[in-house]
Amino acid sequence: MGPTTCHLGVAAGVEEEFHIVDLAARQLTAQADRLMERLPADRFSAELQRSVLEANSRPWTALTDLAEDIAGLRQAAIAAAEPLGLGIVAAGTVPLADPDTLQVTPDPRYEHMRGEYRMLVREQLICGTQVHVDVDDRDLAIAVGRRVAPWLPALLALSASSPFWLGTDTGYASYRTLIWRRWPTAGALHGFESASDYDQTIADLIRSGVITDSGMIYFDVRPSAHLPTLELRICDSSPRLEDVVLLAGLFRALVISAAAAEYEGRPLVPVRPELLQAATWRAARSGLHGDLVDPVAATPVPARRLIGQLLAELRPALESTGDWELVTELTRSALARGGSAARQRAAQASGGLRNVVDALVAETRPAPAWPHDTTAARAAVSATR
Repeated sequence: MGPTTCHLGVAAGVEEEFHIVDLAARQLTAQADRLMERLPADRFSAELQRSVLEANSRPWTALTDLAEDIAGLRQAAIAAAEPLGLGIVAAGTVPLADPDTLQVTPDPRYEHMRGEYRMLVREQLICGTQVHVDVDDRDLAIAVGRRVAPWLPALLALSASSPFWLGTDTGYASYRTLIWRRWPTAGALHGFESASDYDQTIADLIRSGVITDSGMIYFDVRPSAHLPTLELRICDSSPRLEDVVLLAGLFRALVISAAAAEYEGRPLVPVRPELLQAATWRAARSGLHGDLVDPVAATPVPARRLIGQLLAELRPALESTGDWELVTELTRSALARGGSAARQRAAQASGGLRNVVDALVAETRPAPAWPHDTTAARAAVSATR
């Protein structure tokens, strides 16, 4: 995305990580290799743990097209899994897992990571959703990444889907966040003045021996290591397709809005790293049920109010892409039904942890048709062409 780019041409893509579960035992199982044999290699890939499968959408300018692509990938993964007695779960964690039965994908890079990071790799039984938005200028990507940082905890709260860990209710909405942030390069994108500054830091980290390559930069948002995009990495995997599309729409609007602010020379509102860290922790703790933190004002704010403020602030960007009606509807729906963590706890209360897994498998399955009326959104796009 450059200074003359039409907002309608700013594409977004999604990488979804899925847990693989044994449908009889309702727990994680290391069988990604069996699924990969049945799936197209250009759309699916293995991850660090053999209990995880990743799906990669194409880049799309229309959220409805993105939704259809994601739905097709989920359907393909489920169709490959079910004849093997396996289920697909899009969530930050699944409640039932035995780390002793799980294995790292046989790959020299992953095997090196297992030897270097030890328990951190053993407990990497988590899944996230990454959203990519076109930003072809890497200096701009760094500037935009810094500008969007205060709003990323709100996106985490919308996605929070990992309340259970190894059979225990953690008390968190996103326990995945606490596990993920133990990596030495995880956390907020801080202090970089340019792409060269960022690249030099990566080179220094590699030279230090703490990481082996640029793919091990795990900031909450970062210039992609392999695409001309800005990549959102803070979110849990989300069981409901609608929530993934919502996150993509909001993040793309954040990027467009922040890029405009950068072009216009508007000053960057400073946010102390400690407050941003606190806001992220609070989002992981509470999700949509309770207060979040306004990191600029350093005040607690009910989650629904803060997300409403985000939506209002992004209205010009959402209208520029024709997404205002759809993203508003998706936001209202997400807030009305509450977060995944609360739904999982309700499932546990009514039928135990096996019931939670069944509920997650069911929610991950996309509806036969996109359940939202997108006529208004498509009309808005057409009117601006």
